[in-house]
Amino acid sequence: WNGMFDHKRPAIVVQCAGTDDVVNAVNFARDRNLLVSVKGGGHSFPGKSTSDGGMMIDLSKMYSVDVDAGAMTARVDGGALLGHLDTATLAHEMLTTTGTVSHTGVGGFTLGGGMGRTDRLMGLAIDNLLSATVVTANGDVVRASDEENADLLWGLRGGGGNFGVVTEFVFRLHPFNPTVYGGDLIYAIDRDFLEFYAELLETAPDEANIEPFFVPDGNGNMISMVGVTWSGDHAAGEKALAPMMKFPGLIGGELGPQSYAEIQTKWDGLMAHGGQEYLKSGYLNALTPEVIEIMVDFANRGATASWFQHLGGATARVAPDATAFAHRNVALNYGIGYSSRDPAQNEAGIAAVREFYYALEPHMAGFYTNLHIDTEGRTSGNYGPNYPRLVELKNRYDPTNLFRLNANIKPSV
Repeated sequence: WNGMFDHKRPAIVVQCAGTDDVVNAVNFARDRNLLVSVKGGGHSFPGKSTSDGGMMIDLSKMYSVDVDAGAMTARVDGGALLGHLDTATLAHEMLTTTGTVSHTGVGGFTLGGGMGRTDRLMGLAIDNLLSATVVTANGDVVRASDEENADLLWGLRGGGGNFGVVTEFVFRLHPFNPTVYGGDLIYAIDRDFLEFYAELLETAPDEANIEPFFVPDGNGNMISMVGVTWSGDHAAGEKALAPMMKFPGLIGGELGPQSYAEIQTKWDGLMAHGGQEYLKSGYLNALTPEVIEIMVDFANRGATASWFQHLGGATARVAPDATAFAHRNVALNYGIGYSSRDPAQNEAGIAAVREFYYALEPHMAGFYTNLHIDTEGRTSGNYGPNYPRLVELKNRYDPTNLFRLNANIKPSV
């Protein structure tokens, strides 16, 4: 997906059709000391789904989704995309939290935490993960749930691909109206808007997902394009979101009934395959005056795009040690990115992202591993008090670090 890594060439690509194929691939790679990458959707910003000279375990042929409407669960193959999952569940007027680009793989998205437009209402993807089938480094097939191998399920809920190849997920589903209330609203990127947004973060009900995206307007200016999704009663949403329509800085846009399926694909073109992509992100506890000043300065320079992921709600009602994902009490995640179809622009684009990010970093509280490049040496601090338990799991399930193309948790044995 990320064109920055098109130059990498695995020695072997194994296109798996099922769990048995994955077992054979893992055993082959381990016995020959091959570097292993795992490709679900391949939507990896740091290019971890491929390598030079190693083995790629390609799950893209494993994409079926089976919905049990009575049990309100979905069984999902390890290579399915978020769009596959949304399509299957929305057909039953049900949903689980998925991300905002439909060609992202369910596997990597989920194992890193899984933020999306409904996480404030339903929780992160990992909070809805009921079980997983995992091929471990020694070739064993292990089922992890609250009833069996619960420690492994704990680690899979945010610990990334460190413990094996997940070939099947089972998710909890929630009743969901496929027509939501929302739209895109346009504002300037200035102090007044960001102070207003900070107030919204404090008062927004769980049904509300409000995420500004700082992008060019096509006329040489930067604007804040705010994606608004209300997953609940439309009349209640219109009332709750009325301050956004009344804010004096509103430049354009409207709110109304929207197809959730269409909302879920609206960023697909922007994040199309083959672009040169570089991204760093970090959690923010609040939009303080200092943070707002930095954002207004750097975002209006136009050298980067940046956006917010609105957290809180159900995500914050899970204890930090209940899953491997420890960042439960932050207000939002803020991503800063560069994207181009021209590799000649990469050096300047990467430098701009880093300058913006390093200006904000002192105000950040860790980073979202799914949306971050350059995690080497920073993983332990990012998991906080949960890290020693993750190392114990790594020692048990992957003591030789076969699965290391990820935000790596290094074994201590």
